[in-house]
Amino acid sequence: MADTRRALVEAATEAFAEHGVFTASLVEVTRRAGQRNRGAVHYHFGSRESLLAAVLEQHAPFLARREGELLALARATPDTELGPVLEAIVRPAVELAETGTSGRCYLVIVGELVEEYDRLHPDVAEALRHTGGYDVYALLEQRLPDLDDALRAERLALITGFILRSVADRARQGTSPGRAQLPTERFVRNLVAMATGMATAPAVGGESAG
Repeated sequence: MADTRRALVEAATEAFAEHGVFTASLVEVTRRAGQRNRGAVHYHFGSRESLLAAVLEQHAPFLARREGELLALARATPDTELGPVLEAIVRPAVELAETGTSGRCYLVIVGELVEEYDRLHPDVAEALRHTGGYDVYALLEQRLPDLDDALRAERLALITGFILRSVADRARQGTSPGRAQLPTERFVRNLVAMATGMATAPAVGGESAG
C-alpha cells in the first residue's frame, strides 16, 4: 500500500510538472506508476487535490528548514536590504533542484500553484504553506519600495515565477547539452541580484490604454 502511494506521488510529480497541475491526466499518472487499476489515484488519495497535497509534502520539510535558516540571517540585516531576503527563496530552491528530477519538477509545480494561490483548494493551499515561504515573503513585502497594492502583488508573483522557472530550467539544462552554466554559487548570487533589480525597479503609473 505504501509503495503504491509512493509510486503514484512520484509519477504525479513528473506528470504535473510536464503537463500542468490542473490538466495532467490522472490516467497517465496511474500508467507511469505502473498501476493497472485506472482508479488507483482515487482509491489511494480520493481526489486530484489530495494527491497534489501529497506531492507538495514531499520536499516541504527541506524547504521550510533551509528557508528558516536563511530567514534568520536575513532578519539580522538592515531593513533596506532585499538581497538576503531573496536569497532565502533562491538558495533553497537551487539546492532542491540539484537533488535531481523530483526536486526540479517540484519547483515547476510550486511555481504554477503560487500564481493560482487565490483559487487553490484549501488542502492544497495548506500543503503549500508548509514549504515555509510565507514568512520570507512577509519580510520581503516589508522591505519592498513603496508600491500600491496591485503593483506589489504583481511584482511578487513575477519575481516568484522568475526565480522558480530559472532554477528549474537550470536543472533541466544540466541533463542535456547546451550553453555553459555558471557555477552554483555564482548562479545563486546572479539570480538574487536580478530578482533584486526586479523588486526595486521604478514604480509605473496606472495609466489606461488610450
